[in-house]
Amino acid sequence: MRNFAPPAALRVKRDIYERSRQNMLDTQLIPRDIGNPAVLHAMLTVPRHLFVDGALHSQAYTDYPLPIGEKQTISQPYMVAFTAESLGLTGKERVLEIGTGSGYQAAILSMLCDRVYTVERISKLADRARKTLDGLLCRNVIVRVADGTIGWPAEAPFDAIAVAAASPQVPPALIDQLKVGGRLIIPVGEEDSQKFLKITRKESGVVTEVLGGCKFVKLIGKQGWQDDKTRP
Repeated sequence: MRNFAPPAALRVKRDIYERSRQNMLDTQLIPRDIGNPAVLHAMLTVPRHLFVDGALHSQAYTDYPLPIGEKQTISQPYMVAFTAESLGLTGKERVLEIGTGSGYQAAILSMLCDRVYTVERISKLADRARKTLDGLLCRNVIVRVADGTIGWPAEAPFDAIAVAAASPQVPPALIDQLKVGGRLIIPVGEEDSQKFLKITRKESGVVTEVLGGCKFVKLIGKQGWQDDKTRP
């Protein structure tokens, strides 16, 4: 597990936000069976409020998604923690994240693995995420603007892949870019209702487990939703 120490200049109202993060753990995460100590430590440490607009800082640790612009959202804290815990990371993995958004989940994952490769199709969001991650010294996160549905072939294979948007089906490219034993977490289904899947690649094929129901924004791209109206 990596140590995460925001620079002194970013420690404004530290005590207020630390209490908010502790309350988030006590009321949202632990009661819902998030129990991995490393995941809880990451959720307690990463300043979620810095990944949303200033007007939303007071809502940053509440139990719901928040808008981040470009018709996208930062996921509910529980879903970020649940994704991270479901990946079963030990600190040594190379992880691919699809859907950088504002960079919050990448920051959480950066504390749980060796390196995070994160792909965002909207350049404005990617640029903002990169600046925020740089400000928080997340030096093991690499951000790329591209179609996330086709993964990151040049850096494959990956030990784990986390997808932060919903696809009508599992993109074949993401399965292909998993190592044997690797895990893929992805929401799959219709626009208004999806299932959260955990897919493990085996020598003989893949094993799929349904983790529950969920609702995410659409995963746009060649192997996801074909929706030109929402493309940048």
